[in-house]
Amino acid sequence: MIAAGLTVDYSTLEARAATLARRLSARGIGAGDRVATTLPPGLDFVELLHALPRLGAVLVPLNTRLSAAERRWQIDDAGARLVVDEPLDGPEADTRPRTEVDPNGAQLLLYTSGTTARPKPVELTYANNLASAQASAWNIGVAPDDRWLCVLPLFHVGGLQVLIRSAIYGTTAVVHERFDPGAVADSLAGGETTLVSLVATMLRRLREAGLTDAPALRAALVGGGPVPRGLLEWAHGAGLPVVQTYGMTEASSQIATMPVAEALARVGSAGRPLHGVQLRIGEAGEILVRGPTVSRGALAEDGWLHTGDRGRLENGYLYVDGRLKDIIVTGGENVAAAEVEEALLAHPAVRDAAVVGFPDPDWGEAVAAYVVVGDVVSDGDLGEYCKSRLAGYKVPRRFIRVEQIPRTASGKILKGQLPHG
Repeated sequence: MIAAGLTVDYSTLEARAATLARRLSARGIGAGDRVATTLPPGLDFVELLHALPRLGAVLVPLNTRLSAAERRWQIDDAGARLVVDEPLDGPEADTRPRTEVDPNGAQLLLYTSGTTARPKPVELTYANNLASAQASAWNIGVAPDDRWLCVLPLFHVGGLQVLIRSAIYGTTAVVHERFDPGAVADSLAGGETTLVSLVATMLRRLREAGLTDAPALRAALVGGGPVPRGLLEWAHGAGLPVVQTYGMTEASSQIATMPVAEALARVGSAGRPLHGVQLRIGEAGEILVRGPTVSRGALAEDGWLHTGDRGRLENGYLYVDGRLKDIIVTGGENVAAAEVEEALLAHPAVRDAAVVGFPDPDWGEAVAAYVVVGDVVSDGDLGEYCKSRLAGYKVPRRFIRVEQIPRTASGKILKGQLPHG
């Protein structure tokens, strides 16, 4: 791995992880114990990630943005025996760390983003994570000199899987402590990175940072929602081979990913299901998933993961239309908030958008849009722009200007945190 000016090879990481395992053992950590952490992305976190399997213990990454009360709830809910907030030193137990793991044993306990309710725990096994790494490799390939840039938070499955995949492949993870558009642009433009995982907001910020080239990049996986055509066209023009992806914590990250060569031809699609992943569309258009990447505890009685997302399959390609509950019923017509958001994000002045329904005495609900704009634009202009792309009943009746749209680390909109206006 490369992080904070350090370059660490696998033999060094092996020795450091074994030492940390003995220190954890001296603190009473053993098989089945859960260890929570708020360590920042970097060498100390990676050592902990690789030390815990040597004891049969489970890693519980905590969201570093939690309030004290939320943090306490998550620690208690996980049953964490130890919380690691800073690098561990001290005595080492005279124990021999394990060299093998049970594939069906728990490796990670992650908490979902919790956009509408308390986060839910998701247990991922070694087999889940191995299957995810294999499926990703089947889709985008593995090169001996791959360097996967990790800028997503490590309490999010998208960030963690960069570290796990890189270890399974024997390739390099380039770890940034946080997303800094200038630093990421430098890494891409300087040819340091061959792969990167982002959310659409990050991609916009790279455009604003003036990125014009990424000579070594093979693929930029972008999740957290659809990528507007204008942003995709800019990215490909700048040498960023963006591939849209759809995933969930419960499925060890990726579920479907678009091949690089087809990204512009099928704008709006998240691509085909990854190798070994089964998809079908259930009642009310809900996306259902099963396969070796899916957490056993997330399966319903019918054997499928019910995602809560609406979507459709067209010639084997998945299109995600938003959350099942994210439907606005106006005058008896159903409006998918995601569709309106996508239309607004195509406007050159709109930097971000969130669409909701407001109570309306005549229509039941009225479509309203929160927008972050970078240039002067009137409500009338925004409305006319939407009319050129959407049916009249889908056009927002209100536009509310805000400085930012609250989002989770994975890019999902926190609509419950939008200001009332």
